[in-house]
Amino acid sequence: MKRIPEDIKRLDEQIKSLQQKEQLSRRSGPKNEYTRAASTGFRIAIELVSGVVVGGSVGWLLDKWLETTPCMLAVFILLGGCAGFLNVYRYARQEQKTQE
Repeated sequence: MKRIPEDIKRLDEQIKSLQQKEQLSRRSGPKNEYTRAASTGFRIAIELVSGVVVGGSVGWLLDKWLETTPCMLAVFILLGGCAGFLNVYRYARQEQKTQE
């Protein structure tokens, strides 16, 4: 059986220690209420905007491909908006569960 060098053992211990610290810092979340509110606001804005942008892009590409100029764009912008609202709803439910 091969023997593991001491420096590799120490390195492994340091990695495990840093992973534990990272997990603790991720669990603790934002440091104050302002940071938490700003983080939540940015997350909600990004979810809504990205849904509409992705939906609009898919609709535009389908319109170019199928030559149905405004139809697919309008449909997929609405679907993207609905997807964004659904993501925000899921996030709000998750946050509510973590606060309880």
